[in-house]
Amino acid sequence: MCGLSGILSLKRHNSGKLRSVCRAMTDQLRHRGPDDSGVWEDPESSFVMGHRRLSVIDLSPGGHQPMVSPCGRFTIAYNGEVYNFGALRKTLQSAGYNFQGNSDTEVILAAIGEWGLTKAVRHLVGMFAFALWDSKKKSLCLVRDRLGKKPLYYGWIKDCFVFASELKALRAHPEFQNPVDRNVLCTYFRHSYIPSPYSIHQHVWQMEPGTILSLNQRNMAKLQGKRPESNAYWSLPDIWEQGRDNFFEGDENDAVETLDDLLRSTVKCRMAADVPLGAFLSGGVDSSTVVALMQAQSLRPVRTFSIGFHESEKNEAHHARAIADHLHTSHTELYVTPQDARDVIPEIPQYWDEPFADPSQIPTYLLALLTKEHVTVALSGDGGDELFVGYRKHFLASEYWNMQRRIPEALRRIAEFQRYIPENSYRIFGRAGQKIKRRIEALNINDLHLLYQYFRSHQKRPAELVKHAHELETPFTRIPPLGGTDDPFRYMSGIDLTTYLPNDILTKVDRATMATSLEARTPLLDHRIVEFAARLPHRMKVKSGNGKWILRQVLQRYVPEHLFKRPKMGFGIPIEQWLRNELRDWSENLIDEKKIESQGYLDPEPIRKMWTGYLAGQPWHYYLWDVLMFQAWLEKWESGD
Repeated sequence: MCGLSGILSLKRHNSGKLRSVCRAMTDQLRHRGPDDSGVWEDPESSFVMGHRRLSVIDLSPGGHQPMVSPCGRFTIAYNGEVYNFGALRKTLQSAGYNFQGNSDTEVILAAIGEWGLTKAVRHLVGMFAFALWDSKKKSLCLVRDRLGKKPLYYGWIKDCFVFASELKALRAHPEFQNPVDRNVLCTYFRHSYIPSPYSIHQHVWQMEPGTILSLNQRNMAKLQGKRPESNAYWSLPDIWEQGRDNFFEGDENDAVETLDDLLRSTVKCRMAADVPLGAFLSGGVDSSTVVALMQAQSLRPVRTFSIGFHESEKNEAHHARAIADHLHTSHTELYVTPQDARDVIPEIPQYWDEPFADPSQIPTYLLALLTKEHVTVALSGDGGDELFVGYRKHFLASEYWNMQRRIPEALRRIAEFQRYIPENSYRIFGRAGQKIKRRIEALNINDLHLLYQYFRSHQKRPAELVKHAHELETPFTRIPPLGGTDDPFRYMSGIDLTTYLPNDILTKVDRATMATSLEARTPLLDHRIVEFAARLPHRMKVKSGNGKWILRQVLQRYVPEHLFKRPKMGFGIPIEQWLRNELRDWSENLIDEKKIESQGYLDPEPIRKMWTGYLAGQPWHYYLWDVLMFQAWLEKWESGD
């Protein structure tokens, strides 16, 4: 895996100065690519881009980047892996192309030269984000993979259009003064992450998955300070909608056989590497399926890695161990302590670059750190919950949706009056008080999209937290009916794939693994698996009140059902206990009322009430984590560190 950055300036700059700035930006991404670096410049166009390389395929200098095409027209800085590059290479060779090395980067350049950018990108199977400079047209194109596995930010720093794999590279520009965007901050508190296309800074955005952005010096002046438009070459909402109109025609056995074959293929191609390779194993259905298919196609024991907790309610390590023993993998595990968490927390703003509040970021980073000690590439089971209906919220929201249509409207309207009930009235119900309040609020939501948005939201009224701000429109608020309301599970899965997956799950995995220079691969999220899942009817995903039916059937071919049949736990940390004990001093320092007031972004009053309620026994630790992660990020960013 790699990191890239670049600058396209409206004004002519001293060549040496522009290269120096780009090199400083690129060096901030050393963790993404510790093995090699390079900077390339078109001085006549005031364009420069840099690259940091993590060598995985073709470890020779032949894979050095930025890479220039033999004709000299195209130059690329690329982050990712294209798994079908061998097949594409043969196709291009038959068309007369002579390759100089063995890297997938050279194959991408050749494909672009042969077919054009958009057609070439549609041929790529993998994860990628890259910048392409066309010396003939004097134009820059930015490209991001279909599901959003690899990040790419872009924006304006005064008269310069800049881009990079992470925000820390943009902050290394000497003229970076882009302030916090309060409206984006407000939106963050709704989600606990910052959704694309936004970033925490003004005039900086994220590339959206499955899109291409084009820019040239002729239109730059008109766009300065504005977000350039991008074009989609692949659209998850479109794929999900088309799948509903073209359901899989075979029976259940046919579907299981088809998925097994697809997964075998996608896992096998992701096992190709010129460096040591392993897999994350939690013991759940998704990671166990990936590991089972790896081991079924490997001549030696697969290296597997898992994280455990001494707090039993969060511990899955023994389940992972049972799966590993059955499959005869070479298994390594690490038990996480509160001290481990404390050691990681100060680095979270550095690793994630902007506010990000999924607490599983901590064990994910620790798992990546453990894994990197033994391998350079690890396969992950991410994506199964979104594709095949695996989240508890799917079932909870569905129950409420079905309930809505049976409850008389007069009774549902009771929810309108709950806002007048004093907050402390719910304390008579103990820890269940807030849950009761939320359920009453949900009773009056008679739109499926708004209902699921309610269950998926962290802070229900984030504008009450952030001063002088309002929420922005996001894919979460403007998504069209994905599959319609006749199948709420299909609808909710489509929303998760478009929002939660790229902005939370894949962001978490990318930052955690790249912080340790480890490459993570996600075979369940091969776009061909996504397109197959889009065509599956409800009955092949949900049976007897349980999701992921078809994936469980595949896994059962390799692992006895009793080893994985259990309620979903998730990959979290015992944050409720830790904030109350080991992390209490750290928390109280960050949410000190005087500090928050002086910073000027948040209203300290609701935060004080949240902390007081939490200490009194209310389960508000996840809401507090949202605040703590912003405060920790702000403290580091404003310090200029």
